[in-house]
Amino acid sequence: MLTSELIQRHSCKDLNQLVAEFADFSAAVLREALIKNTRISLVVPGGQTPRHYLPVLARQTLPWQAVTVTLSDERWVATNHVDSNQRLVTECFLSYLPETTEFVGLKTAHDNPAQAIETVQQRLAKLPAPFSLSILGLGEDGHIASLFPGMQPDLVATTGLCTESDKPFAPSSRISLSLNALANSQTIVLVVTGKNKRHLLDSLLRATPDSNIPFVWLRQQTKSPIIIFETDATQ
Repeated sequence: MLTSELIQRHSCKDLNQLVAEFADFSAAVLREALIKNTRISLVVPGGQTPRHYLPVLARQTLPWQAVTVTLSDERWVATNHVDSNQRLVTECFLSYLPETTEFVGLKTAHDNPAQAIETVQQRLAKLPAPFSLSILGLGEDGHIASLFPGMQPDLVATTGLCTESDKPFAPSSRISLSLNALANSQTIVLVVTGKNKRHLLDSLLRATPDSNIPFVWLRQQTKSPIIIFETDATQ
């Protein structure tokens, strides 16, 4: 394990080791949070890698009925669409948890994310705050959640809990938790797989990283630890 400031890097030989260590650590964070609070909140991402680790996390022994789950971001598609993060999390995580586990989705019936901001803000405002644990991935361009390089500063700097993300910076219409909301999380876990992303991470943790990269924004703004589980492997 390498530690620098609030960054802790756990390098794993393969995906199996990453999944096991990630699940044990994340469960311990949630248990610790539940000692201090009767209800806590957990942020989970979409994408391909969570298909490996979310089912393992779900099998951890926890009072899941005390945990409210939400998404880091969502594509603006129907919740049963193959690209929906809600669908992925339902299949790979919520389906393993008690039916009493509360889930707060980000998709609404609005035509686009910009129209949905107020509604989603109201949903998120009901969650236990701050988020006890936020789990994020890292894109090969350095994006986190659906915060992308080049996004308008006023969208990134919002003090609200969510923001819209759209072309030309995002590949599709999306809604995302805001940088402010993520940075205020009590603990942040970043899961990084594959050599390309690992090399990117190395560059982003240098003394003078690219200030246009969302992960750098998060690192600069948060006062919470960022725990990184990483491996060169992708399968």
